[in-house]
Amino acid sequence: MAELHPKLQAIFEEVTRRNAGETEFHQAVTEVLMSLGPVVAKHPEYADNAVIRRLCEPERQIIFRVPWHDDSGTVQINRGFRVEFNSALGPFKGGLRFHPSVYLGIVKFLGFEQIFKNSLTGLPIGGGKGGSDFDPKGRSDAEVMRFCQSFMTELYRHIGEYTDVPAGDIGVGMREIGYMFGQYKRITNRYESGVFTGKGLTWGGSQVRTEATGYGTVFFVDEILRATGQSFDGKRVVVSGSGNVAIYAIEKVHALGGIVVACSDSGGYVVDDKGIDLDILKEIKEVHRGRIDDYVEARGGTSQFVADRSVWEVPCDIALPCATQNEVSGTDAGLLIESGCRIVAEGANMPCTPEAVKLFDQAGVTFAPGKAVNAGGVATSALEMQQNASRDSWTFDETEERLAEIMRRIHDRCLSTADEYGQPGNYVAGANIAGFIRVADAMLALGLV
Repeated sequence: MAELHPKLQAIFEEVTRRNAGETEFHQAVTEVLMSLGPVVAKHPEYADNAVIRRLCEPERQIIFRVPWHDDSGTVQINRGFRVEFNSALGPFKGGLRFHPSVYLGIVKFLGFEQIFKNSLTGLPIGGGKGGSDFDPKGRSDAEVMRFCQSFMTELYRHIGEYTDVPAGDIGVGMREIGYMFGQYKRITNRYESGVFTGKGLTWGGSQVRTEATGYGTVFFVDEILRATGQSFDGKRVVVSGSGNVAIYAIEKVHALGGIVVACSDSGGYVVDDKGIDLDILKEIKEVHRGRIDDYVEARGGTSQFVADRSVWEVPCDIALPCATQNEVSGTDAGLLIESGCRIVAEGANMPCTPEAVKLFDQAGVTFAPGKAVNAGGVATSALEMQQNASRDSWTFDETEERLAEIMRRIHDRCLSTADEYGQPGNYVAGANIAGFIRVADAMLALGLV
């Protein structure tokens, strides 16, 4: 860590000591601190007033037991988390993730990233994250409902539209949000629709919320291309994952003239040189909750399924990692660089390892971090909160245009901030510094809280 400013080195050492074993959280903190040296040099008050140290320590960490009955009547026990990280800009805002890999370190990494992501949107929302090691995959609707109700029986006391507003993430979609919101309403006797985002359109949800993270990812890449006089026309794109973010990233790439030739899930990837057929993919993933290898049988032709291999071996111009953290290794980065990939933009949260990011930088590949690229999801969640507060509902086109404008502003803010701090074209530095300064200034204004 010799590259760190001395004041930041001390903070990093404190973070690793106080949060032992939480490797994903350490990685997220390191990535931000590596960008802040020029900021500390120009504005020593941020370090002198312990703003950065305070940012690395959550305001509140909640861990609780979640007991529930499965369909056979057996009692199951899971662990629930909510890390309310920073509320200097507004109520805590961030998703809930249900996946076996979830533990405190994952939730803290996601919550820390959320602070800067939410700040970049320019909207009045703080950063938080939560979830459980519960796996909804293979569970019946009744089992998912019982788990969600038990989870919310504890979490309800910690959230509210002016306190903490959860949303969905991996393993948490409209079904799970519905069960949790229903239990919240049942316990509190309040129809407080602003307490959750990602709701169904018939009960307080927003148009474009389902599509927002994927669409926003592509809007950001479109701005990268525009900045260099290019467009998506004819560009060959590879997307990892086949969940919500990946599906709607594919949809928007195709709408803008690109062609997505491959996508994946945990079992492998499909490659279709004619372009992924989105109707088939949606039928498999959204209707039947099936696996990606079902695509080839449904699609036929020259499409192929490749088991247990990296989707990044498929040549492309643009890579959109939209699955999960640390999915793009140094080896994967080498494959992308060798095949001529020129842009990598993170649709997921921290999907590229530090080694991969370093290799992209050395090879001159434009790399854009998730805290900027995938901010469209939380931005549209904030728009949903705005509609709930005013008892209003906007059209799809109106909401999509607002999302596109927010992503344009984030892109431009990243570039202008990188220029200001002597790192032109560096989206990582621009995103980290711009996100940090807005939160840090608010923390200074609010005093020692």
